Amino acid sequence: MTASKQQFIDNPLGTETVLNDVLDAFELLDDWEERYAYIIDLGKQLPAFPDDQRIEENYVHGCQSQVWLIHHFDEDNNRLYLMIDSDAMIVRGLAAIILVALNGKTPRDLLTTDVDELFEQLDLFRHISPTRGNGLRAMVGKIRDIAARQVA
Repeated sequence: MTASKQQFIDNPLGTETVLNDVLDAFELLDDWEERYAYIIDLGKQLPAFPDDQRIEENYVHGCQSQVWLIHHFDEDNNRLYLMIDSDAMIVRGLAAIILVALNGKTPRDLLTTDVDELFEQLDLFRHISPTRGNGLRAMVGKIRDIAARQVA
């Protein structure tokens, strides 16, 4: 089953759960064990990913885990909606953070959002493995490529 436009738009990450929610949670949580649990909980908010979209074209290369990404561009409101899934719980949570920051933005806004600054603000790169960091960058890179194609 391919995802419908409504499934993309109904994704709570970036709409109901917004960046300030994540920043506030990280500020309130005292240690990284609690933050990891929060990240995993965020990953549980990812909408169901269509099995028929787990194909090479949607595969994100450069991630330690298996990661798939699909998108829908809503021409009516010039917004790019995203779905991401992974076979690893922590990666699903990290993908959720990416969606909170980028999902539902215009392609131009998405391209100007400094995701690396967000990761620095959350201190993620010091607390995840280098291969997970590469995976985060690969997800963001693929999203930026999609956005760039929409702007062109």
